[in-house]
Amino acid sequence: MIAVLARQFLPMRREDIDAVVAIESRIYPFPWTQGNFSDSLNAGYSAWLMREGGTLTGYALMMLVADEVQLLNIGVVPERQGRGLGAELLDHLCLVARRHGATRMFLEVRPSNLAALALYRRHGFAEVGVRRGYYPAQVGREDALVLAVEL
Repeated sequence: MIAVLARQFLPMRREDIDAVVAIESRIYPFPWTQGNFSDSLNAGYSAWLMREGGTLTGYALMMLVADEVQLLNIGVVPERQGRGLGAELLDHLCLVARRHGATRMFLEVRPSNLAALALYRRHGFAEVGVRRGYYPAQVGREDALVLAVEL
């Protein structure tokens, strides 16, 4: 029998930033900085941690504006990826967004991030645009696909 650890979703606090940055730097080639996370908290963005048995396994930030929400960042520790945690974190964000009156969620994603694209498509996101040269890349820039879903 495999024990399943209870997952908790908790608001991100300033003292969590170092741990989040450590995860961010392990999963993204061009990670957010401490300043990016600090600025997001200062701006009052909705920022969440996912913990399993007290261990930080994921995080996400979104900006709520009127009846829309922009997913800014989402990540799961590498050793726990591919196990549905990203989907649970995204479900939590959608619930929070709906509770705040949001009816649509937007996000940008690299076309090369196939795992993220699959996750978002499973959640009903559809492409609504492209931002040319949006992301830094190892050579030049990479476009961003703009995706949206009705909440």
